Amino acid sequence: MDLILKYFPDLTEKQIEQFNKVGDLYKHWNEQINVVSRKDIEEIYTNHILHSLAIAKVMKFEDGSDVLDVGTGGGLPGIPLAILFPNVNFHLVDSIGKKIKVVQGVADGLGLTNVKAEQKRAEELHNHYDFVISRAVTAMPRFAEWIRGKFKKDSLNPLPNGLLYLKGGDLSEELKDFPNAELHNISDFFEEDFFETKKVVYLHKKDI
Repeated sequence: MDLILKYFPDLTEKQIEQFNKVGDLYKHWNEQINVVSRKDIEEIYTNHILHSLAIAKVMKFEDGSDVLDVGTGGGLPGIPLAILFPNVNFHLVDSIGKKIKVVQGVADGLGLTNVKAEQKRAEELHNHYDFVISRAVTAMPRFAEWIRGKFKKDSLNPLPNGLLYLKGGDLSEELKDFPNAELHNISDFFEEDFFETKKVVYLHKKDI
């Protein structure tokens, strides 16, 4: 929790309480349904919660925004961002039902009213969103196919509507068909070694 406050010092009391609880909730649910590796669960705050919040260092979502988290797994990056942005609507989808059960359990445990969890594939959705977020679900060309046409026409955020994608390593091959992709090094925001090769990729909706 100290790690979260280190980089997000302006949290409300309610947000501090929720971030305090989220680690234990994930440990509880992970014992029943494995969504985080056993090795990683002890580093939940660095490797998962703070990693998810890197998106917030690139984009501060405006109140009333609609954000879709595709392939959310156990609710990452959606749940930490839903804590940070309580007036933003988050739709978390995954094709695997037991993962959505974890998302719902964690969201309920935190009292999050701005999270909708659903067992669905992105291709099945007909809603439109300001932003799509995700964390290393698949290679960008395939992911872009899933989310094409899912964006609202008008933008209300500092960045035009599009994708914010958490990815690591050398992305030159994966992004060769996306020359306008903006890469933000997470190590510019967070000093922990874990983030050395991690990035937030931003793609404008017109480039998807």
